[in-house]
Amino acid sequence: MSDTKRKPLLIVEDDLALQKQMRWAFDRNETVVAGDPEGAIAQMRRYEPAVVTMDLGLPPHPDDATEGFALLPQILTFAPYTKVIVLTGQNDHANALKAISLGAYDFYAKPFDPEMLGLTIERAYCLYELQEENRRLQMGAQPTALAGIITHDAEMLRICRTAEKVAPTTATILLLGESGTGKEIFARALHDLSARRKERFVAINCAAIPESLLESELFGYEKGAFTGAAKQTIGKVETAHKGTLFLDEIGDLPHALQAKLLRFLQERVIERVGGREEIPVDVRIVCATHQNLKEMITQGKFREDLYFRLAEIALEIPPLRMRPGDASLLAHAFVRRFADEQRRGSMTLLPDAVDAIEGHPWPGNVRELENCIKRAVIMADGAVISAADVGLRVETKDSLLNLRQVREEAERQAVTRALGRVNGNLTKAAELLGISRPTLYELLDRFGLR
Repeated sequence: MSDTKRKPLLIVEDDLALQKQMRWAFDRNETVVAGDPEGAIAQMRRYEPAVVTMDLGLPPHPDDATEGFALLPQILTFAPYTKVIVLTGQNDHANALKAISLGAYDFYAKPFDPEMLGLTIERAYCLYELQEENRRLQMGAQPTALAGIITHDAEMLRICRTAEKVAPTTATILLLGESGTGKEIFARALHDLSARRKERFVAINCAAIPESLLESELFGYEKGAFTGAAKQTIGKVETAHKGTLFLDEIGDLPHALQAKLLRFLQERVIERVGGREEIPVDVRIVCATHQNLKEMITQGKFREDLYFRLAEIALEIPPLRMRPGDASLLAHAFVRRFADEQRRGSMTLLPDAVDAIEGHPWPGNVRELENCIKRAVIMADGAVISAADVGLRVETKDSLLNLRQVREEAERQAVTRALGRVNGNLTKAAELLGISRPTLYELLDRFGLR
């Protein structure tokens, strides 16, 4: 291999003499060893090796392949692209073939020839690197639909995973959350991740259009339907045929139009204003609102039957103040974006600016933060942005945690804040926290922040 960097090679072997022999034979790699399944998983988490050699006979049952066959799927579940080379006995072809069927890259019979096994290992590294390069190229050519959502918050990551699951379905999605939390970004992501991605994404804000015009805007109108209707005009619903219709601020939809929208959702046909023809429309509906629709139902302001039609799947996006560490993480990203847009070169946030950003409640959520950072980038005199440029005061808050909560919550807060401060750089985050990278990986796994 042309790469001179020592690549991690995990050797899973309970025989100490064989461990020593293999470490000596493959010393050009960064060899790490494990003598049992638990140790193997721990080393996988710590080093994330591209290639693993594994004996099937492992404690506590070293005389059969039970433990090896149990460990192999665990390794591939943790690291699906890792190449596992299984070491078997000379006449153990059945177990070798079974290991291949379970996902092993190759097998080799013991006693091994270091030169021949070394070639197998090198081929495994080559294949791994080729596949990695292919994945990088694919990701570069097709950026993910959720790339616009920057977060380390466990709840926000869970919502992203849910969005990825429901996007390919035909379910109607209701996005809930305060203004500025990114509901339209999620709506566009649901469209881009669906089979309708090549068709139109049509958005309409139900609160921004006068009630007298909203029906014709949604469903269109025929020529002569009202004064000024000089020609037939199709509405937003019809325009989105085969694609996705995003109804923003659905809570502001007038009561009379709620009944017409409900009929469309049930029958999938519309009638233009002034028309008599029923027009079938195939469209996926995604709605959003910052209002409490259930409370509006009890007040008689929103139809309950429409709510259940719209909320086949509801996703509630948390406000920025409930996402520890995300404010500073987003701030770093906005600084880079607006510095490029304003041609200010490379700009950074000073620690007092980060403290001020983390201490602010952000009632306007991500939209308010975005505007704040844009203004700071424009107003800053040099290449650094201070708390004064951001226009926020550093405030201290009393902790409301009790002693039983403090350790778990403090660790989570420390990790998320560190990641936000260093813009997601794991090496710098580990240094800031005073821990090793493997320990940081363990904390990320424990808190669901991978």
